[in-house]
Amino acid sequence: QVQLVESGGGLVQPGGSLRLSCAASGTIFSISAMAWYRQAPGKERELVASVTSSININYADSVKGRFTIFRDNAKNTVYLQMDSLKPEDTAVYYCKAVQLGFSFWGLGTQVTVSS
Repeated sequence: QVQLVESGGGLVQPGGSLRLSCAASGTIFSISAMAWYRQAPGKERELVASVTSSININYADSVKGRFTIFRDNAKNTVYLQMDSLKPEDTAVYYCKAVQLGFSFWGLGTQVTVSS
């Protein structure tokens, strides 16, 4: 099994920045993709950004130009740099890893953007 631990969430003012980290551990052979999702109260979970082993990157339209996903394969860690944060970015952010066709999820970290 693969364990994912997120860190870096917290409270930030609009226009501020946060950097989320997600470290994978456990039985790791080859993680083909890592991604960040988020879920706000009353809304469905949505994909924020993803990166594959071949460094194929995708972003949700709502975060393009503001968020950056990057991956350190040696450390089995994925990061999400969030800049110019808006109140609508407030959500629980979840890390996801895919290995051998199986998906693994972290427990999530709260990001709150408020004055």
